[in-house]
Amino acid sequence: MGENFALTLAASLLAGGVTTAGILAIRRYEGWARQNSTYFVCFAAGVLIAVSFLHIVPTSFAMAPEAPACLFAGYMLTHLLNRFLTTYVCDRPETARLAIGLVPLFGIGFHSFLDGVVYSISFSVSLLTGGLVALGMVLHEFPEGIVTYAMLVRGGVSGRRAFWLAFLASAATTPLGTLVSYPWISRIDQDLLGALLALSAGALIYVGATHLLPQAEREPRRFSLLALAAGGLVALGIVLSKG
Repeated sequence: MGENFALTLAASLLAGGVTTAGILAIRRYEGWARQNSTYFVCFAAGVLIAVSFLHIVPTSFAMAPEAPACLFAGYMLTHLLNRFLTTYVCDRPETARLAIGLVPLFGIGFHSFLDGVVYSISFSVSLLTGGLVALGMVLHEFPEGIVTYAMLVRGGVSGRRAFWLAFLASAATTPLGTLVSYPWISRIDQDLLGALLALSAGALIYVGATHLLPQAEREPRRFSLLALAAGGLVALGIVLSKG
């Protein structure tokens, strides 16, 4: 058990480190990121929608009979969160744009926490299973860090604050998910994990399709569709690497 836990924690820390590398890379070129934020919105939408429909949704449906209801619940809860933020938290002119970054922050943060849970489960099955899962999952961490930071910057958050918020939500949550879940992972059943994955997928679909794409359509750029397609192709590569 000690060896398994060490490898599980190492995999989740590696994932958090790769995400942090993505955040640092985009922060170094922050001016360029602000200028091309519409492209990052489209890219992020492509990644989140494609990963959800191609991998997370079918996986969760295969694991739990209640997954469709949880998918709907995740979508609606994220919608209600968005309405709450825009109505009560970001209702002043100076904070109206803030919800653009906060909604993806919560959605990605929840999903990254579940990634840590998945590491615990896969390494508990076997070292080979854990290694294969880690190889596939780590590949999506770098663009996830870029997306989280870029959305916060687009929402008007300062560079330094955006870095720390993106780090806490998309990088630190993965090892946290591992540390929280590993002690009781032997007692979790497949149905519960499937339900949580479906809940996560609902949130990510809302973020990509309902929250980000309309933002991009209000500020059309020449290569917006290309950025959206690139996000979808990255997601397809992630899915194929896991399969």
